[in-house]
Amino acid sequence: MKNRLYIGGYLIVAIFVSLYVKPYAVWICVLAALPLFIQLLRKERDVQHLSKSAQQHHSYQHVLDSLFEHNPNAIGIFDQEGTFIRINAAAETILGYSASELLEKRFSHFVTQEQYELTINQLQLATDGEPLTFETSVSHKSGYRVDLHATAVPVQLSTDAMGFILICQDITERKRSDEQVRYMAYYDDMTGLPNRRMFRDHLNERLSLARSAGQQVAVFYLDIDRFKLVNDSFGYDYGNMMLLQLAERFTRCITENDYLARTEGDEFAFFYTNVADSNDVIAVIAEINRVLEKPFVLEQYELHVTASIGVAISTADEEDADTLMKYADIALARAKEKGRNDFQIFNADMKSVSINRLKLENELRRAIALEEFVLFYQPQVDIETGRIVGVEALIRWNHPEKGLISPNYFISFAEESGLIVPIGEWVLRAACKQNKAWQNQGFSPMPISVNLSMRQFFQHNLKGKISHVLEQTGLDPQYLELEITESMTMDVDHAIQSLLELKELGVHVSIDDFGTGYSSLYYLKKFPIDKLKIDRSFVRDIMVDPNDAAIVTTIIAMTRHLNLKVIAEGVETEEQLHFLHQNRCNEVQGYWFSPPVNAVQLENMLSHGVHAAASG
Repeated sequence: MKNRLYIGGYLIVAIFVSLYVKPYAVWICVLAALPLFIQLLRKERDVQHLSKSAQQHHSYQHVLDSLFEHNPNAIGIFDQEGTFIRINAAAETILGYSASELLEKRFSHFVTQEQYELTINQLQLATDGEPLTFETSVSHKSGYRVDLHATAVPVQLSTDAMGFILICQDITERKRSDEQVRYMAYYDDMTGLPNRRMFRDHLNERLSLARSAGQQVAVFYLDIDRFKLVNDSFGYDYGNMMLLQLAERFTRCITENDYLARTEGDEFAFFYTNVADSNDVIAVIAEINRVLEKPFVLEQYELHVTASIGVAISTADEEDADTLMKYADIALARAKEKGRNDFQIFNADMKSVSINRLKLENELRRAIALEEFVLFYQPQVDIETGRIVGVEALIRWNHPEKGLISPNYFISFAEESGLIVPIGEWVLRAACKQNKAWQNQGFSPMPISVNLSMRQFFQHNLKGKISHVLEQTGLDPQYLELEITESMTMDVDHAIQSLLELKELGVHVSIDDFGTGYSSLYYLKKFPIDKLKIDRSFVRDIMVDPNDAAIVTTIIAMTRHLNLKVIAEGVETEEQLHFLHQNRCNEVQGYWFSPPVNAVQLENMLSHGVHAAASG
């Protein structure tokens, strides 16, 4: 009776523990107690010789058999050598073998190679009397891998033989899920390259090794110039195709001691070890540029790209990965500022530049919120009559401390940061509002010219945004002229579609800086535009450079054949004006007539007229 109470108590404790520890803990305890259970029953039988005890033993054995066979976890009983003695149905399912196929085979026969040594050691410890929990993997009969969470419990099989019970849960799906989460945390999903986090971790390790060896590490940040234009012009699928080709090319040009990652967007990062000086850096950059020389084939398109590169070289100081990556990023920003397709190596002076850029961004955001901008207007003059026939709206920043600031100071940064969009929307609204005000004052209606940025031109629903401004301000669309640059027409289909939509509004469209970009005559005749503006870089030297003179003459003749108007900007001398007049240029703009002026000054000019026609 005492023995029964002992065993019953053992089972109750086992069940209680299972409720609060592991779902299968009860089976561990029950199965581990199996030999003891049998021995106690035998002892009781031998002592009491009662038929009733034998019946109870049989009943208990039946319960244990049922628990063993129907347990949802895989359970196997093994001898000291790890040979199968008995397995349940769940174990058959996990391994893909029937119990008869497994008898006299060792469990180690099914363990995967990478887990073999660890598993054998764990099982040996278990047979020596130490319960253990560990993870392992086995090969299914069909060949695929099954990951297991295993608990090995030592058991006394007989008076002179030890063995163990192995209880396993199939954790394959959980492991795959964990691996997927880890992959997403450390790798770029599209290119398969390491991401910024993985790059930082490996860079920290490499910096530590380099310091011990007295070596330097160079970090390269690489940004594809005008990559956004590829996405905006051809779509994100083409942009992704280019990124995949870039990743493939860069992978081929690094060695096993180097490291490559895609850190974000169109930005890649490298680090190279054992860099002696800037000559090594220049050699690496030359190799990167060589990789980029070959055009990228995106289905029916062939595109050439360049890159801006920022470099930071480790020093003897205790620099960590974050610091070196920040320095490379600062150098990259400087390379972009210098006109792209360039590289810069970080130096201490750049720290102040980085701080200034951050300050500029904060001040620009404040300027947008507080509308600190003002417009100036430069007259556009009919070359025959000398009268003002239009104006170009030009932005200035009325800084509360620095006064009026030229757009040369902030427009490039605004374009890079995306702040050009709200700034451009403000310019458009203010220009339309002012032009309508002049008309209300009785001045003759004339178009006002507004520059559209690249980001604005590729904005969704540009037509709707401009229509809304015209409706708000009450300006007739025919008195608004939108200027786009040649580079915006590189995606011909998008350019034609967008220009047609703008023309549907009734506004005029001109191509600014003509002659400096990508337009061909074939496509130019397809664009629904009204005017070409000759870039000031050609006008400046028409009196001293025969090539510039020939270009200007050709552009003017071409526009006549296309029934377009032409305006020359940057006219500063009487000789330039005379040349343009002789070649029948329609309109001119520049300091020869007037610098950009404020609204009141322009009103005085409109009241008195401008007489600056060239003499024939």
